[in-house]
Amino acid sequence: MLRLILLWLAWCAAHSLLITPGVCRWFERKGRAWQARHRLGYVCFSGVSLLPLLWLTPTVPHHPLALPAWIFPVRVVLGLYTLIMFVGGLRVYDLQSFLGIRQWRDYRMGRSGAPPRFEQTGILGHVRHPWYSGGIALLWALPQLTDASLIIRTLLTVYLIVGTLLEERKLRQSLGEPYRAYCREVPMLIPWKLFRR
Repeated sequence: MLRLILLWLAWCAAHSLLITPGVCRWFERKGRAWQARHRLGYVCFSGVSLLPLLWLTPTVPHHPLALPAWIFPVRVVLGLYTLIMFVGGLRVYDLQSFLGIRQWRDYRMGRSGAPPRFEQTGILGHVRHPWYSGGIALLWALPQLTDASLIIRTLLTVYLIVGTLLEERKLRQSLGEPYRAYCREVPMLIPWKLFRR
């Protein structure tokens, strides 16, 4: 169990480290070709390095936790919330930029990349980070909570919250006052202002 937790911690640390401003600046200094490959390489590395963990996790001994009956409808609500957050995010995010495909294609075609900007439409008018929010909800919507999965889900929840805060810091630095004003209007992870309307 300890080995599994350490491996998940190592994955979280590597995943975060490779997207820090310092690493991004290093790729910028290496030249446009390196910079164009950074996001795409980051996404590929994250996905490929996650596969062994997903394979290893079920092989560790798990002891199911007894849960009350009311947990099932809570999981259903969390599952629906996850779906809303991910579909809403797909409608407003540029998936090609998120995956790094656009950056690589722009470089290959000799085009300069678009400057960073942010949207305030759709789901982003209710929550600033719908995919982080949906990711946290998904962790707790999944069935069969065990002693091992409880630790891993808690670890990944903390990781997603820390990741959100790091992303916030980066966006505040790169986008300045317009983003700070947006932060004052729209919640970070939980669209609680919906309930005030």
